[in-house]
Amino acid sequence: MGVEGAKMASNLLKALIRSQILPSPRRNFSVAAASIQLGIPTDDLVGNHTAKWMQDRSKKSPMELINEVPPIKVVGRTAACEGDTNPALGHPIEFICLDLHEPAVCKYCGLRYVQDHHH
Repeated sequence: MGVEGAKMASNLLKALIRSQILPSPRRNFSVAAASIQLGIPTDDLVGNHTAKWMQDRSKKSPMELINEVPPIKVVGRTAACEGDTNPALGHPIEFICLDLHEPAVCKYCGLRYVQDHHH
Protein backbone atom coordinates (compact mmCIF):
# COMPACT_ATOMS: atom_id res chain seq x y z
CA MET A 1 0.00 0.00 0.00
CA GLY A 2 1.42 3.34 -1.04
CA VAL A 3 1.10 6.74 0.62
CA GLU A 4 -2.20 7.44 -1.15
CA GLY A 5 -3.60 4.08 -0.06
CA ALA A 6 -2.62 4.73 3.57
CA LYS A 7 -4.33 8.15 3.49
CA MET A 8 -7.49 6.59 2.05
CA ALA A 9 -7.51 3.89 4.74
CA SER A 10 -6.98 6.49 7.46
CA ASN A 11 -9.82 8.66 6.13
CA LEU A 12 -12.12 5.62 5.88
CA LEU A 13 -11.33 4.63 9.48
CA LYS A 14 -12.06 8.17 10.71
CA ALA A 15 -15.36 8.22 8.80
CA LEU A 16 -16.39 4.86 10.30
CA ILE A 17 -15.59 6.04 13.82
CA ARG A 18 -17.54 9.28 13.25
CA SER A 19 -20.53 7.31 11.97
CA GLN A 20 -20.32 5.12 15.10
CA ILE A 21 -20.01 1.90 13.11
CA LEU A 22 -16.71 1.35 14.90
CA PRO A 23 -16.25 2.31 18.57
CA SER A 24 -14.17 5.38 19.30
CA PRO A 25 -10.60 4.63 20.46
CA ARG A 26 -11.02 7.30 23.15
CA ARG A 27 -12.51 6.28 26.46
CA ASN A 28 -14.50 8.45 28.80
CA PHE A 29 -14.21 7.38 32.44
CA SER A 30 -16.10 10.28 33.98
CA VAL A 31 -18.76 9.74 36.65
CA ALA A 32 -21.28 11.57 34.48
CA ALA A 33 -20.68 9.28 31.50
CA ALA A 34 -20.90 6.17 33.68
CA SER A 35 -24.11 7.36 35.30
CA ILE A 36 -25.70 8.09 31.92
CA GLN A 37 -24.78 4.62 30.66
CA LEU A 38 -26.17 3.04 33.83
CA GLY A 39 -29.24 5.23 33.84
CA ILE A 40 -28.39 6.71 37.26
CA PRO A 41 -28.48 10.49 37.75
CA THR A 42 -25.03 11.91 38.57
CA ASP A 43 -26.31 13.56 41.76
CA ASP A 44 -27.40 10.16 43.10
CA LEU A 45 -23.91 8.66 42.64
CA VAL A 46 -22.16 11.54 44.37
CA GLY A 47 -24.83 11.90 47.06
CA ASN A 48 -24.83 8.21 47.92
CA HIS A 49 -21.04 8.10 48.14
CA THR A 50 -20.93 11.11 50.44
CA ALA A 51 -23.83 9.79 52.52
CA LYS A 52 -21.93 6.53 53.05
CA TRP A 53 -19.06 8.45 54.70
CA MET A 54 -21.40 10.63 56.73
CA GLN A 55 -23.59 7.80 58.14
CA ASP A 56 -21.23 6.31 60.69
CA ARG A 57 -20.16 9.07 63.10
CA SER A 58 -18.06 6.64 65.17
CA LYS A 59 -15.47 6.45 62.37
CA LYS A 60 -13.19 9.38 61.65
CA SER A 61 -12.88 10.87 58.20
CA PRO A 62 -9.56 10.47 56.34
CA MET A 63 -8.75 14.15 56.96
CA GLU A 64 -9.36 13.78 60.70
CA LEU A 65 -7.05 10.76 60.78
CA ILE A 66 -4.22 12.49 58.89
CA ASN A 67 -4.54 15.60 61.11
CA GLU A 68 -3.92 13.42 64.19
CA VAL A 69 -0.40 12.64 62.91
CA PRO A 70 1.95 15.19 64.49
CA PRO A 71 4.13 17.25 62.11
CA ILE A 72 7.27 15.38 61.10
CA LYS A 73 10.52 17.13 62.06
CA VAL A 74 13.13 17.33 59.30
CA VAL A 75 16.77 18.42 59.54
CA GLY A 76 17.39 20.76 56.63
CA ARG A 77 15.25 23.03 54.48
CA THR A 78 13.58 20.41 52.27
CA ALA A 79 11.43 17.37 53.03
CA ALA A 80 10.93 14.51 50.60
CA CYS A 81 7.53 12.86 51.03
CA GLU A 82 6.60 9.57 49.37
CA GLY A 83 3.52 8.84 51.50
CA ASP A 84 4.80 5.48 52.75
CA THR A 85 8.04 3.57 53.10
CA ASN A 86 6.62 0.96 50.71
CA PRO A 87 6.63 2.45 47.17
CA ALA A 88 3.56 0.39 46.22
CA LEU A 89 1.52 2.11 48.93
CA GLY A 90 2.91 5.62 48.55
CA HIS A 91 2.64 8.38 45.97
CA PRO A 92 5.05 10.18 43.62
CA ILE A 93 7.89 11.84 45.50
CA GLU A 94 7.10 15.40 46.54
CA PHE A 95 9.89 17.76 47.61
CA ILE A 96 8.54 20.27 50.14
CA CYS A 97 10.22 23.55 51.06
CA LEU A 98 10.29 24.12 54.84
CA ASP A 99 11.31 27.81 54.92
CA LEU A 100 7.92 28.90 56.31
CA HIS A 101 7.22 29.06 60.05
CA GLU A 102 4.04 26.97 59.88
CA PRO A 103 4.08 23.26 58.91
CA ALA A 104 4.28 22.53 55.17
CA VAL A 105 1.69 20.04 53.87
CA CYS A 106 2.21 17.33 51.26
CA LYS A 107 -0.30 17.86 48.43
CA TYR A 108 -0.76 14.09 47.93
CA CYS A 109 -1.21 12.63 51.41
CA GLY A 110 -1.64 15.60 53.74
CA LEU A 111 1.33 14.78 56.01
CA ARG A 112 2.80 17.89 57.62
CA TYR A 113 6.52 18.69 57.89
CA VAL A 114 8.44 21.25 59.97
CA GLN A 115 12.09 22.20 60.02
CA ASP A 116 13.91 20.92 63.13
CA HIS A 117 16.10 23.78 64.39
CA HIS A 118 19.12 22.87 66.54
CA HIS A 119 19.34 26.20 68.40
